[in-house]
Amino acid sequence: MKLDPIITSLLETDMYKFSMGQAIYHQFSDYKTTWTFKCRNKDVFFTHEMVEEIKDQIKHYCDLRFNEEELSYLDNITWIKGSYVDFLRLWKPRYKDFTIKEEGPCGLSIETFGTWLNTSMYEIPTLAIVNEVYFRMAHDYDKLIKSFKERLDKKVELLSKDLYRLSSFSEFGLRRRLSAEAQEMAVKALAACKITGSRFVGTSNVYLAMKYKLTPVGTMAHEWIMCVGQGNHRHNPAYSNWYALDAWVKEYGVLNGTALTDAITTECFLRDFRLTYSTLFSGVRHDSGDPIEWGERMIKHYESLNIDPKTKTLLFSDSLDFEKATAIFDHFNGRARVAFGIGTYIANDTDVPALNIVMKTTACNGMDVAKLSDVEGKGMCKNPEYIDYLQRCIDWRMKNEAVHNG
Repeated sequence: MKLDPIITSLLETDMYKFSMGQAIYHQFSDYKTTWTFKCRNKDVFFTHEMVEEIKDQIKHYCDLRFNEEELSYLDNITWIKGSYVDFLRLWKPRYKDFTIKEEGPCGLSIETFGTWLNTSMYEIPTLAIVNEVYFRMAHDYDKLIKSFKERLDKKVELLSKDLYRLSSFSEFGLRRRLSAEAQEMAVKALAACKITGSRFVGTSNVYLAMKYKLTPVGTMAHEWIMCVGQGNHRHNPAYSNWYALDAWVKEYGVLNGTALTDAITTECFLRDFRLTYSTLFSGVRHDSGDPIEWGERMIKHYESLNIDPKTKTLLFSDSLDFEKATAIFDHFNGRARVAFGIGTYIANDTDVPALNIVMKTTACNGMDVAKLSDVEGKGMCKNPEYIDYLQRCIDWRMKNEAVHNG
């Protein structure tokens, strides 16, 4: 490696990977998935030198193991079970699961294939590695970190003056961070900032949460709904949310319950988020579409079930900055609990635009899977015919199925 190791702990991933990982271990340990990398930036190119560095960094990541301090930390999280911690004691990433080539419009293609237990864990460290390699090798990193620190200092100054109303907010930027140094700098500064009008509650980065005694934040991602709902040949994919919610409640009961709404459109999600699940889950997460329209829809949904929206959390996590979050909070304040997960704006705010890179599940158990977001451009599937099939299944259900409140 030409750079220092980027991932230095297996805890250096988002909390929802462990939340989902435990449920995968207990219920879907035989599932196999394919994950595919995509760079959405049109003007970004990864050189041969960058690709080689990415390979070396991933090889280093695959040599890591959990230590007992890390395992003890996970074991003390309320909903993490000892059986899963024992599994992690034996677990290691496998470099053989990766295929990394110099292909595609951006000069980099990455795919992983193997058990869902393994491949799910690769997504976040891989994206963090790709980001940091790119920004250190394509730009003057010293200038970038200088601009990052200046912007961070300004954010902290404005926060300390209570110019923002963010309610409870967390840092969600690991997958698109400028660097490990930058993310830690931001988390440390926010944790130390004296705020009265807002509350910084934690970070999705479990390693930094442990280091700075913060709450590790994260429940489920789109992969959960896609794989549980679409990875079984016997399932109608229009019921993906029902299968996913049912499996989640089986694992966690009333704990760890924030449901993601837009995997196959929020409209379809609400068909399955009836009284039982709306009661059991503590709240819902927004990740695409207009946040105000979405929040109004969630409040109306809770009210239709005679559930007081003030007892539920609306978690917003789509491309937020402090100004957008404040506007959302002001709109819903007093009508529901409001929380925010803020990523790139905290972890990669510099004079250079952040990368828009993703790593998505594209197959499960040999079958195509897809996300149909509330907005165009956030989905990813290799087979247009499968997207058409999924859409037809959803359309038929929405037009022909009676709505039940149970």
